[in-house]
Amino acid sequence: MSRDKQDAISTDEIPVPPKHWAADVILRDGRTAHIRPINADDAELLEDFYSRVSDQSKYYRFFSPMPRLSDREVHRFTHVDHTTRVALVMTVSQQMIAVGRYEPVADHEAEVAFLVEDEHQGRGIGQLLLEHLAQAARENGIERFTAEVLPDNTRMIQTFRDAGFRTVSGYSDGVITLDFPIDATDTAIGVMHNREHRAEAVSIHRFFHPRSVAIIGASRRQDTIGRLLVHNLVTADFTGRVYVVNPTAAAVSGMPAYDTVSDIPDDVDVAIVAVPADKVNDVVLDCAAKGVHGMVVISSGFAETGEEGRGRQRHLAGLSRSYGLRLIGPNCLGIINTDPEVQVNASLSSVMPARGRAGFFCQSGALGSAILETVRNRGLGISTFVSAGNRADVSGNDLLQYWEEDDATEVVMMYLESIGNPRKFSRIARRVSTRKPIVAVRSGRTTQGVPMGHSVRRIDAPSAAVDAMFRQAGIIQVDTLEEMFDVAQLLAHQPLPRGAKVAIVGNSDALGLLAGDAASAIGLTVTHTAALGADATADDFEDALDEAIDDPEVDSVVAVYIPPLNVSGEEVANVLAAVGEQSDKPLVSSFLAAAGIPELLRVPDVAGSTAGRGSVPSYPAVEGAVRALARVVEYALWLREPEGTAPELRPIDVHGAQSMVHKVLDAADEVELDDEQLTQLLAAYDIELWPQYAVGSLEEAVSRAEELGWDVVLKATQESMRDRPDQAHVWRNIDTEHEMGEAWQSLNLVVPRGTPAEFVIQQTAPPGVPVSIRCFEDSLFGPVVSFGVSGPVVELLGDRAYRIPPLGQKDLSSMVREIKSSPLLFGYRGAEHVDVAAIEALIAQVAEMKDDLPQIKALDLSLVLVGVEGLQVLTGSATLARVTDPRPDSHVRRMPDVTATLPQ
Repeated sequence: MSRDKQDAISTDEIPVPPKHWAADVILRDGRTAHIRPINADDAELLEDFYSRVSDQSKYYRFFSPMPRLSDREVHRFTHVDHTTRVALVMTVSQQMIAVGRYEPVADHEAEVAFLVEDEHQGRGIGQLLLEHLAQAARENGIERFTAEVLPDNTRMIQTFRDAGFRTVSGYSDGVITLDFPIDATDTAIGVMHNREHRAEAVSIHRFFHPRSVAIIGASRRQDTIGRLLVHNLVTADFTGRVYVVNPTAAAVSGMPAYDTVSDIPDDVDVAIVAVPADKVNDVVLDCAAKGVHGMVVISSGFAETGEEGRGRQRHLAGLSRSYGLRLIGPNCLGIINTDPEVQVNASLSSVMPARGRAGFFCQSGALGSAILETVRNRGLGISTFVSAGNRADVSGNDLLQYWEEDDATEVVMMYLESIGNPRKFSRIARRVSTRKPIVAVRSGRTTQGVPMGHSVRRIDAPSAAVDAMFRQAGIIQVDTLEEMFDVAQLLAHQPLPRGAKVAIVGNSDALGLLAGDAASAIGLTVTHTAALGADATADDFEDALDEAIDDPEVDSVVAVYIPPLNVSGEEVANVLAAVGEQSDKPLVSSFLAAAGIPELLRVPDVAGSTAGRGSVPSYPAVEGAVRALARVVEYALWLREPEGTAPELRPIDVHGAQSMVHKVLDAADEVELDDEQLTQLLAAYDIELWPQYAVGSLEEAVSRAEELGWDVVLKATQESMRDRPDQAHVWRNIDTEHEMGEAWQSLNLVVPRGTPAEFVIQQTAPPGVPVSIRCFEDSLFGPVVSFGVSGPVVELLGDRAYRIPPLGQKDLSSMVREIKSSPLLFGYRGAEHVDVAAIEALIAQVAEMKDDLPQIKALDLSLVLVGVEGLQVLTGSATLARVTDPRPDSHVRRMPDVTATLPQ
């Protein structure tokens, strides 16, 4: 399109840009902003914005003085076609603060430029605009960006060079030219994820470390939420400043009350909101005017109440983000930080837990109160606590980003009622798990249910796929809250075991046997036992424990102690505590049937925590101690298993596959591929699909077999005949016309009466174990890949392994080995081992294809024969579907869409 034609575009002619180009984002300082395509109605916003930009910034952008934009320039900048010419603006508080655009310069190449208001420079806006423009450009077939920058515009030069793209620079006529491909390479994606991590961590840090807190809705009346919030914040000895906002009172709890947040004379970092739901939006505007970083909305009356509340919640979240505010809640319990330098209890819980090593995230407010009570009773302690309520904005992903860098948090506990972005959650959790263990309980595990008020897409993936995602990320998934605390207290106070070999030391033979049975049943190996007898002394325990710990065949120790009558057990407790503090192997106990970290088993902590490193956790029953130990062993083995690198993929043609997919979907929203199309798609990823030919008569079967040179297979393909356990639907190694006649007659006899015969001929494949590899697109998870041995019995038992791409060697290896039928691949009953490496390579190719092509709704390589050397893909099917929304975790930083419909 020529420039004159571009200038002449009228408002009516402008195409509608893709909806997903609009997104809320988090800036470098933890505040939020909104990115969207420019539109024809933005002329006034653009002129306003341009008037606030300094002359120097204008000169850097246009290479000449341009004090104002002409009407023609305003029209041209605001009228784009969203394909060859794209412009994105960033807004905060309904004001434009930045604009970025690209213009075509050659086929598949465009020039990119930015202009950021001076007041907002240094907040990472340029990098965000570049990421979003690059993604839009990729969707429009653009492959390269160029940029012209003046040499002294060092900040912009650095923006391009820090983007993770392979930048080449040149210099001519006093201008630096930068040229780079915009492929979403691992380096570019890694840079994006690092920036996302830092921004989200900063955002949460400001909630946990406020210098000042305003309680909006504070009340003088007893037994009110506002009064309770004031009381809890003050009695926790918060080290910052507390302000109360109540327009109808002069003072609350001895503190002067202000009519609005704006009336507070000092800065306010965090606002705790406890006003009626219909008044919360007014508070948002007041907080935005004051420059508050974020709000904790305790108020209920939102999505948990029904359709009207869902609309109110969407508006609240959207309004907060549009003004740069982050939001915890609504309908939440609040937040707690036990750091002595902060001591903030901005919650409805009167329990201020002791300092500890575990961070805790949950969603339910009522459950949060019970959790804090349990923490106190167990003597566990926490570092920080968040009850996110309806989780309209801040989620578990944000907290993981913060806890990864928080030195005070060594263990993460999460009670998850829903997962808004599992793909991102998996990515972050996998990284965090390599540094800190994550213990999680997931409600609705079997029903996939979601509590009212939670804004998430529906999960179509089976529960086994969700469980696999947790394992893939190294998360310790437990079934109950009680078990979560059991595991967390071990992780917080004892070292990780080196393996699964256990010693049992105790003064009760009966409990020792119970512990041994429990250990064996859950996958641990008892390699050392010391039955000390009922009259064992503290010295006996010390000697036995030292011997067990010194045994190289022992990785961890379970101590069982039942005191004789009229004996306190204090001396034995001192021994356990001393050994636990010095040992480099974990020690767990069933001491006096106590739960948690009994005072007698605690080691003093210099950091002021309830119990220091080396304190010995206790369990009411030995089975609980062993179960917690087994969970930790599983995590330790995952942690020590090398990540490895995925098999190097054979040459693939991504662009060819994408072109083929777009062509197929050009005339329909959903298409089931025929054999030729499927063969072409798989070939782009170097997967060979063996051809098969439909035959409708014996004569046609003979003719086709002759063309193939005989040694063929005749198969019945009706749904009721597929994968029969007796293999009666297949006749193999047919070499002559006579044999074909016998096969044809035999198969027709087993076809159900009244069912049309459907036969195919295929070349006979070498013998092997039949396996299947599948992938599908889940509306919430994105791509999911599964593997299993083929056959109806295996299908009925659900013996499949699932993973979320991208996959590393650890994922591929574990997928093949974790299914119950895996012995069939490794020499079951004297058979030869099959080519497992070939299976892993094929899974990797399918996973890469599914990761690259979200349009693959489902792909099923239903029969893959794996032999001693190599494999053959014999049958397959695939369905393509048009993609209307991007995956939850795409190649740009974006916050969850708060306008999405909440589940009923």
